[in-house]
Amino acid sequence: MFHLQSLELLHWDYCQRLTLPLDGAIITVAGPNGSGKTTLLDAMRTLLGLDCSGGRNYKTYARHANADSAWLRATVDNRPRTRQASNRPFARSLLYSDTVTLACRIDRNGGDWVRRYLMLEGDVSIETMVEKHEKDWMGVDNWRKRLEGAGLSRAIARVLALEQGQTDRLCEYSPKELLRLVFDVFGDQEVLDRYEEARNHQKQLLQEVEAAERELSHGKAQRAELESRVNLYQQYQLKLAERETLATEALPVLTWVEERKQVAKQLRELHAQRLQAAEDHRRLADLKAESLAAFQAQGAAATRVEELEVAVRQARRQQDEAREAERPVEALCKHADELEKLAHVEGDTEQLGTLLKELGEQEQALQARWQRLSDQRLDAQRARDGLKGQHQAPPPPDVTGFTRVLKEAGIAHHLLADVIEIIDEKWRAAAEGVLRGSRWVVVLDKASDEGRAMALAERERYRHYVVADAEHAPAKPEDGTLLSKLRWSAKAPRWLLRQLAQIACVADTDAGVKQGGEWITPEAYHRDGRGGRSVWVDPGQHQFGAAAVAARRASIDARLASLDEQLTAVAREQEVVQRQLKQARQAAKGHTAAQELAERQAEFSQARATLPGLRQARVDAGTRWQQLESDHKAAIVGKANAEHAYRQAQERLAHIEQRQQVHGQSWGERFTAVQALAQPLQQQKAHFPARWRQAEHLQALTKRYGNGTQARLRLEAIEQELATGHWETDATVQEQLTLMTAHVVRQEDELNQRKVSNAQAAIAVDNARERYTDVLRVTVRRYRKNIVELGQLAGVEVSAELPNLDGDDAHLRQAELRVNFNFDGKGSIGLNDGEASGGQQVIKSLILLVGLMKDEESTTGGFVFIDEPFAHLDVRNIQLVGHFLRSTRAQYVLTTPITHNVEVFEPADITLVTSKKLKGSRWAPPIGVLQRRPVESGY
Repeated sequence: MFHLQSLELLHWDYCQRLTLPLDGAIITVAGPNGSGKTTLLDAMRTLLGLDCSGGRNYKTYARHANADSAWLRATVDNRPRTRQASNRPFARSLLYSDTVTLACRIDRNGGDWVRRYLMLEGDVSIETMVEKHEKDWMGVDNWRKRLEGAGLSRAIARVLALEQGQTDRLCEYSPKELLRLVFDVFGDQEVLDRYEEARNHQKQLLQEVEAAERELSHGKAQRAELESRVNLYQQYQLKLAERETLATEALPVLTWVEERKQVAKQLRELHAQRLQAAEDHRRLADLKAESLAAFQAQGAAATRVEELEVAVRQARRQQDEAREAERPVEALCKHADELEKLAHVEGDTEQLGTLLKELGEQEQALQARWQRLSDQRLDAQRARDGLKGQHQAPPPPDVTGFTRVLKEAGIAHHLLADVIEIIDEKWRAAAEGVLRGSRWVVVLDKASDEGRAMALAERERYRHYVVADAEHAPAKPEDGTLLSKLRWSAKAPRWLLRQLAQIACVADTDAGVKQGGEWITPEAYHRDGRGGRSVWVDPGQHQFGAAAVAARRASIDARLASLDEQLTAVAREQEVVQRQLKQARQAAKGHTAAQELAERQAEFSQARATLPGLRQARVDAGTRWQQLESDHKAAIVGKANAEHAYRQAQERLAHIEQRQQVHGQSWGERFTAVQALAQPLQQQKAHFPARWRQAEHLQALTKRYGNGTQARLRLEAIEQELATGHWETDATVQEQLTLMTAHVVRQEDELNQRKVSNAQAAIAVDNARERYTDVLRVTVRRYRKNIVELGQLAGVEVSAELPNLDGDDAHLRQAELRVNFNFDGKGSIGLNDGEASGGQQVIKSLILLVGLMKDEESTTGGFVFIDEPFAHLDVRNIQLVGHFLRSTRAQYVLTTPITHNVEVFEPADITLVTSKKLKGSRWAPPIGVLQRRPVESGY
């Protein structure tokens, strides 16, 4: 950066014309308050294109002179820092002389002032520059760029523009503010500009995306509104067209078709009656003969039954007699076998003990089995007794208890088991299986009781559903469904009715697989969406209707018979075991079976010889009885069939005779009435167009509207909707919707493009941020090096903590540069922690300030304007500050008021003494110049 050598003022404030030498390291401007010290600094600032201090500006100073123009001229050092000529400060402006003249010309322009700048090689006077052409002069923006190329960066310019009292207060900056100032001074301006430009560009694109999204949302809302209007318009047009179709075509044609079908039906019925009457007349004689034959067959069947009843009773008596003759002989043979078995082991005590043990265990097992079967029979008998006088099977105890609680609470209800009757016994097993889990569902009569009922169910822990959403079953359910096999006496849950209506009844699983969907067979094999399974329920567990009670009773009876048979068998086995056990015990006491066998040998031999004949006689008698019993049952069935055939023959004969009588009385009158109805229908048909009478057209109308009544109701409904509904009648809404749809598509395309641009801008911001943080790291290291070196010159130990610069913008904004100072080995102090003296505060600020001015290649920086750095300092601190200023070897322009302490002038190479303008005079007194004789050149 360049140094100042001289300054010339012409018509600046109250200075007429003066030239001041500035070719020194430290220039002190001294004078009383209001004598123009800050005015002199503002002249230098204006010459450098900077803002003046406070609320002043160059126009204020030019106006005070009351002249048409004012001039500021300075000569600056342009010597190279190295041997290369390109290293001169103004080399970028193609100025290579050792001295360069900087000039500012301020001219009156009407009621305002305009400043222009000029830069020339050598020391050029104002009179010479007046002759320069207008194109050689430049504005303040170009001037700043020229000076920036010479080393006066924007950040240094901001430092030079610091107002009175601010240059010595840098130590009062926060670490965050100091880091920002350092980067502003040392940072690569191009990197800063690119980073800011990238951030601003992304922010602008993000705002554009948000605006486009809002516009797109607004457009979509408008499109949705137009779509709703178009929908209403289309519905309105459809309603009008349908109303016209119904009034002019559908209703008349369907009414005519229904009346025509009714007349045709009546004619077919009359024709069928006439044919039936002729057929009845031919069949009357045959039916009489058939009735007589059935009567005779009925008598023969009754006689046959009576004969077989006698034969069965006789055969049963013969079987009983044969059994009574066989039983004692059979018992004697068994006793002989048991004695023989006992005789083999009675001589061996161990085998006899084993036999006694085995027989005892058999006796205990048979006794336990007898007790178990007795308990089962007792339970079955209780269940059988519970069905006496019942019209339906009783509910479980928990269901009975909960219904009692509901009655006590006054909640009207009913159970599903109480309202369902199975009308087709063929499908009882299927219905019982599907409805098994829903038997004890409680259906409330009033939906308003749902809350109370469910609270009671929760308290009682009732495991079945409590339903308030119920309705009556359809009067005519679809044929072939499980719902059609049931009769309902009260409301049922909607979900159950829908479920039953979806289950088709099929003959077997093969038919169900071919049909598909949900189905069930008569044997209760059910298939639904999850697969197939059997839902068979034992008849003893049937619940629905009076037939369920009969099925339960029959099942219990069969169970009782089975248990009785098992008890009889167990009793016989017990008798045999007890007899064997008794004989074994006698053998153990000394009674021998062999002795008894020997004594009764003849008796046992006779019994064994006689037993086969008696057994065969009993078997033959039983066979004859079973055959006669079978014939008797068949005869009873034949008798019932004969009686049924006779009744049917009598009913057919009576029916035909009654039908002939009715036909003869009313057929002619009905035929005449039907002919009267058919004539106007023929006339109405002639008025219909031929297309309306085509089968395809009639089928389409019937499929759409059903019949004339439904068409009339539909017409009334459309009239009501058109009269009371909100409709769109503007035909242009369709075109508006087309335009709006195209507009929304364009908006979506633009939004997508902006989103892509925003994503690219985000990438650019990330790249710029990385470059920014890299430069910031280098800048902080450079500044730390500068202030450490300056601290060494001032005898102060300076340290700085490098901030963490990784992360996003928010993290960078929170980064800080913490600087610590150590004066005289008294410990480390921060920027503004209140522990430093006044002189130390000034030295800290000067170290921070001069560190901003140092470049990388030398210990000298540019020039610095410091307004009153010695204010409020004692002699010792003034000496410390002066020593520091001399040690840095930078160029300083200082101001100080007139004071009795001459130490403030000790470091100055040049002292400029200002005076106040005398009252009544136009110009201020000349500025005095005191210049120290240099011991050696500083440059």
